[in-house]
Amino acid sequence: MTQKQVAVIGGGVVGVCTAYFLAAAGHEVSVIERHQNVAQEASFANAGLIASGFVTPWTPPGMPAKMLSYLFGAEAPVMLKPTLDRALWRWVRRWISESELDRYRINKDRTQRVVFYSREILRQLREYYQLEYEQTQGVLQLFRTDKDVKMAEPAIALLAESDVPHQVLDPDGARAIEPALSPHTALAGGLYMPQDEAGNCPLFAKRMKQIASSIGVQFHFASVVEAIEPESRGVGLRIDGDRFNADAVVLAAGTESVPLLKALGIQLPIYPVKGYSATALIKNFDQAPQSALLDEAYKVAITRMGNRVRVSGTADFASRESELLDRAIRTLVKVGCDWFPDAANYATATFWSGASPTLPDGPPLLGATPIRNVYINIGHGTAGWAMAAGSGKVVADIVSGHTPEIDMDGLTMTRYG
Repeated sequence: MTQKQVAVIGGGVVGVCTAYFLAAAGHEVSVIERHQNVAQEASFANAGLIASGFVTPWTPPGMPAKMLSYLFGAEAPVMLKPTLDRALWRWVRRWISESELDRYRINKDRTQRVVFYSREILRQLREYYQLEYEQTQGVLQLFRTDKDVKMAEPAIALLAESDVPHQVLDPDGARAIEPALSPHTALAGGLYMPQDEAGNCPLFAKRMKQIASSIGVQFHFASVVEAIEPESRGVGLRIDGDRFNADAVVLAAGTESVPLLKALGIQLPIYPVKGYSATALIKNFDQAPQSALLDEAYKVAITRMGNRVRVSGTADFASRESELLDRAIRTLVKVGCDWFPDAANYATATFWSGASPTLPDGPPLLGATPIRNVYINIGHGTAGWAMAAGSGKVVADIVSGHTPEIDMDGLTMTRYG
């Protein structure tokens, strides 16, 4: 392998992991990040789920109709308003076309190929470096109604086909795993994934930044990449008006990767979908969750992070701005109060929103682009934390000229022609 000078654009958890594995492979690596530290956008206050069994495309059969029904509720997991944004409607049309069972199975297989690999790579990192990032073990999915159980059947069937350890639970079984669940909220059953986990994503990213720095990665903060300029033997980067050269560049900047790619003639169906979270100090530890849960009806996660509880979810197509929408906050507070009403004061929580780069079919895009020496690690949606370690290793292998350890079918740009 020839050592390369590689620039990684983006200092989220995906970019940091990519930089680490590139440096571990022997390359000279620089991370270019527009903020003052790593994990300041989509990685900052996300749900924290590393839930391999639950990371699925948004398009199981019947989901588009169900999502449309959410649009008229006071609290809802999806927010969409009339708009003339053609990019959004093109994205929605493609998303709906992916909801057929055959397409769902293909997309789920591709997504989980990355997620399960990433879980193993994360385990190796955790054990080798003795990492602590407020992690908890096991994820419990909650079904409020029999209809929710029915909607989950295709996903559960795929888990069984893939021999993924899981337990389908009745209400008593779910409460045995999480004894503090409120008895006043309707519960039809649950799905428990004992090998899944949750953890503090920015804490992990900052620890990996320290480790990456120790093996030579240079981090350049408050630096904005304005353009990528291909050359015969590498690439040029225009950063804050100055020009820098590298042998290769990896775009791992989430939604900010899109305009840089567009300027190179590469257009991908990535749309910025905003998610929200509420993080509150636990006031009654015996009434708090022990690990992590997913409310299937509202698509909201509840995660234990040390002495805090985080409630995260909603898919906001309504705006690209950073403001917090009242409807989203109401949804998070409702779900927290429904399941763990005495654990924390959710109304006084710290609220956050961030945009995730989301593809209509679900799996990320990893590896080479049609532009020589330009690579991508993007499109993870809300599962960037669950896929970061594995996708970083995959892209580092590709840049290094090595064959990745997983099947890359459907994970490269060739799936869009």
